[in-house]
Amino acid sequence: MIQKLKGTRDILPEEVETWQYIEGIAKELFEKYGYKEIRTPVIESLDLFQRGVGETTDVVQKEMYNFEDKGGRKIALRPEGTAGVVRAYIENGLSSEPSPIKLWYKMSMYRYENVQKGRQREFNQIGVELFGSDSYMADVEIIQMCNKFFEKLNIKDIELNINSIGCPKCRESYKEALKEYIRPNLDKYCDTCKTRFEKNTMRILDCKEENCKRLNQNAPRILDYLCEECKTHFENVKNALNELGITYKVDSNIVRGLDYYTKTVFEFVSRIDGLTVLGGGRYDGLAEELGGAKTPAIGFATGMERLIDVFKANNKELDLEKNMQVFVAYLGDKANLYATKYVELLRDNGIYAEKDIMGRSLKAQLKYADKKKAKYVLTVGDNEIESKKAPLKNMETGEILQIDLEEIQEFLKIF
Repeated sequence: MIQKLKGTRDILPEEVETWQYIEGIAKELFEKYGYKEIRTPVIESLDLFQRGVGETTDVVQKEMYNFEDKGGRKIALRPEGTAGVVRAYIENGLSSEPSPIKLWYKMSMYRYENVQKGRQREFNQIGVELFGSDSYMADVEIIQMCNKFFEKLNIKDIELNINSIGCPKCRESYKEALKEYIRPNLDKYCDTCKTRFEKNTMRILDCKEENCKRLNQNAPRILDYLCEECKTHFENVKNALNELGITYKVDSNIVRGLDYYTKTVFEFVSRIDGLTVLGGGRYDGLAEELGGAKTPAIGFATGMERLIDVFKANNKELDLEKNMQVFVAYLGDKANLYATKYVELLRDNGIYAEKDIMGRSLKAQLKYADKKKAKYVLTVGDNEIESKKAPLKNMETGEILQIDLEEIQEFLKIF
């Protein structure tokens, strides 16, 4: 038997209802903030991610799926959403539209990494990108929307951590200070951190190895090296969040895993297991890096697999199962055709209805309706067709109502 590949999973119908619920909440909320959905290709030029995400990142060096196509072009499966959306923003001239441009997406991503709970090689993200505003209020609105998203999902065991990683100007002086701190003990760091030392020093702060985290405990803070512009920007973000009553904690170790971030970065972390559920930040230089005009931008993404785990932990009593509302049972060939027409009438009026298409006996039909957790069963035969009246049984209470088959609006009032 052929089986699914390691790191992929089948999302079965009973699970899809949870996915659709969360995606529906996201769509409704984002649209109220002015975001429009965008969909980009799953395959892109390898160069897009090497330039956009960063050649020294784990994503590009270790995790990305890439290959040569039959035309000799170097192709990659998208490992994240932002670079592709920025490419689409530039290529399709969206900058000519009124700013800010607000986009959101739900897409599958691909990374060759260790498979673990909430982390697959094919995974799914919901994300947003905002282009055109360098105001700190864009940062605030994005964080405010994330906060509202978790409120809508009734996720309470979550906390917001924020930081500023400055601009390229003030980061250079910080990188030198960080190198001076790390250099005497560089031989004690893990091999990955050693390779990051020269090309991507700040990513050492994001290492998950316990020994490296211990060595980093007294490292200099980026916040102490911010230029006046970045410092003012971050102070304004914090003050606005305070005014809005949004609780946060400043975590100077947040650097995010991708090279394009600047200034404000943030993460929403689960209090249950300490893992990041949603992360994002500002990336003011990415559009220019990819060949567009200099464009301030900010965004975030959340992995659906991790989000669903946290959602379920916070909503243990929530039942999203969509059970059948009416099952139309029949007795006889004439009633079979009548039931076919009637069940379609119910569907046209917004009712989730089914009838037997397996040729079952009436007894077997009723047994099927019970297994499918139908709320009501309507039974029709020759007599019911003749009289235009039929019994409607409430499967939970056992109560039976006689309904007029031709008075569909009266029937629908039951629902």
